[in-house]
Amino acid sequence: MASSSTNTYNSPCAACKFLRRKCMPGCIFAPYFPPEEPHKFANVHKIFGASNVTKLLNELLPHQREDAVNSLAYEAEARVRDPVYGCVGAISYLQRQVHKLQKELDAANADLVHYGLSTSAPGNLVDLVCQPQPLQLQQLNPVYRLSGASPVMTQQPRGTGGSYGTFLPWNIGHDQQGGNM
Repeated sequence: MASSSTNTYNSPCAACKFLRRKCMPGCIFAPYFPPEEPHKFANVHKIFGASNVTKLLNELLPHQREDAVNSLAYEAEARVRDPVYGCVGAISYLQRQVHKLQKELDAANADLVHYGLSTSAPGNLVDLVCQPQPLQLQQLNPVYRLSGASPVMTQQPRGTGGSYGTFLPWNIGHDQQGGNM
């Protein structure tokens, strides 16, 4: 948001005030360093220097200058707070937090899967509905039926006798006989 080079009281921009010079109508700093934010220019000047900022702003197109000044002000404030790492320190801290939280999430998901497998209940309802569960050999019970003169053994999933067993969303919280757990 660019403002005029001077406000209604004709006070100089924060840059000209800091540099103790007269703020001219075409001042390159005035639209980006209003007099109400003197600390913004003070930090930028301390880290980058006024002449470097002037050169940078003159090389940029007018529509790019506001973003550049905001970036410079952000980096300058970060450098004032943390002179060694600046905003990279904040980024590294946040990346470590994300990594730590990802590990916690993975551990929680592993616990859910373990709990789901140990209690024959699904660990995640979305996985249950969206992805069919593969049958494990230990889940199959031999069922004998007579076919002609000799018995024939077939495999059928444990549970209620159907091909879905107890892994239906409406069966969650019920044991294999259909009662409440």
